[in-house]
Amino acid sequence: MTSIDIAAFKAPSLEDFERLGRVALDGLPAEFKTLIGDIEIRVDEFPAEDALEELGLESEFDLLGLFQGVGLAHASATGYTGRLPNRIWLYRRPILDYWAEHDETLGAVVSHVLIHEIGHHFGLSDDDMEAIENAAD
Repeated sequence: MTSIDIAAFKAPSLEDFERLGRVALDGLPAEFKTLIGDIEIRVDEFPAEDALEELGLESEFDLLGLFQGVGLAHASATGYTGRLPNRIWLYRRPILDYWAEHDETLGAVVSHVLIHEIGHHFGLSDDDMEAIENAAD
């Protein structure tokens, strides 16, 4: 029987999640990345309380990621002066919770969340993206 050093195992850190997000973003096709433009990837343990309230969510585990900024559909109407950069938030603890309950790699879950939030950047709703995913399956 092979021994395993259980003490060496630890949950991925916020920095690990940021690297996973960057790898997922870097793996997108060049044409797609050009359309995205400069977008920040931020990682936090949980979403902010105001984000949960705005979305009508009761649990901090209900939100895996969030697009924050001005999507492409609205960018020309708002102008670019004085606005914050577009961001995608990845929430470590809710993603880890989801991952523990599903048969996917952590990288695949992070990639899915990132691409979902990029869909919001393009102006797609959750219903739009669900229809696209269902059609692809």
